[in-house]
Amino acid sequence: MTTNTNQTDSIHNNDTTGTRTVLVTAATGKTGRRVATRLAAQGLTVRAGSRTGTTHFDWADLDTWEPALRGADAAYVNYYPDLAAPGAEEAMRVFGELAAAGGVRRLTLLSGRGEPEAVRAEEALRSSGVELTVVRAAFFAQNFDEGAIAEGVAEGVIAFPAGGTAEPFVDADDLADVIVETLTADGHAGLVHELTGPRLLTFAEVAAEISRASGREVAYVPMSEAEYAGLLQQFGLPEPDAQWLSALFATLLDGHNASVTDGVKRVLGREPRDFTEFAARAWAREA
Repeated sequence: MTTNTNQTDSIHNNDTTGTRTVLVTAATGKTGRRVATRLAAQGLTVRAGSRTGTTHFDWADLDTWEPALRGADAAYVNYYPDLAAPGAEEAMRVFGELAAAGGVRRLTLLSGRGEPEAVRAEEALRSSGVELTVVRAAFFAQNFDEGAIAEGVAEGVIAFPAGGTAEPFVDADDLADVIVETLTADGHAGLVHELTGPRLLTFAEVAAEISRASGREVAYVPMSEAEYAGLLQQFGLPEPDAQWLSALFATLLDGHNASVTDGVKRVLGREPRDFTEFAARAWAREA
């Protein structure tokens, strides 16, 4: 959808009085910290929920949910470890009930593209009756410079069970901009925004892009699902978690998500950032 500019400006002006409070879950993560920073810059009161922050929030500790939600007007819901994970559907049902009981009026949920289990979790949260916007995102470009994959990139290797499948990598900054828009502007209730970057790239092409941007050789090493699960276990992930995560990646990268959308442009009125731009920005720090 295309947001009405005058309407958006009016809502943002109301929000900058500082009277509106937004809970940001997983606020130290890739998207959470970006969303929290943007909301605070608009003058909103931000509760940055995390296991170690001032607003104590832990998806593994139900007792932290209600206190963090109490008195909030809106919330950004970023479930850990993934909305397709076992237990996510029930967690969303309970979270939604607590949000509704606490008077929360608006929720934005981060979801994944092409994940049937995630869709069931979306519906569980929607059943609360609280105004809900769902943002389904492609694979983050920032996975290559933040987090576990970044460690391999630093060593010159991207090992992943993607084969030759192409993915429309989305920039986490675009994603954060969309999430903030859905939290602060009207017109998004009940909608599902599917976000991707502007073009498809294989992981081998990603490695080439990073090589050019960083000035050092980075190679893509395709792996089978079983090989990747074994690699995750070597890094300390328990076997059941490693097998589940590897199976999830293999499923997401089987080709069914190999298409681009206009979601970013429809919400923000501009084109999404390209991976080349992301890589230049990310590895300029090494220059």
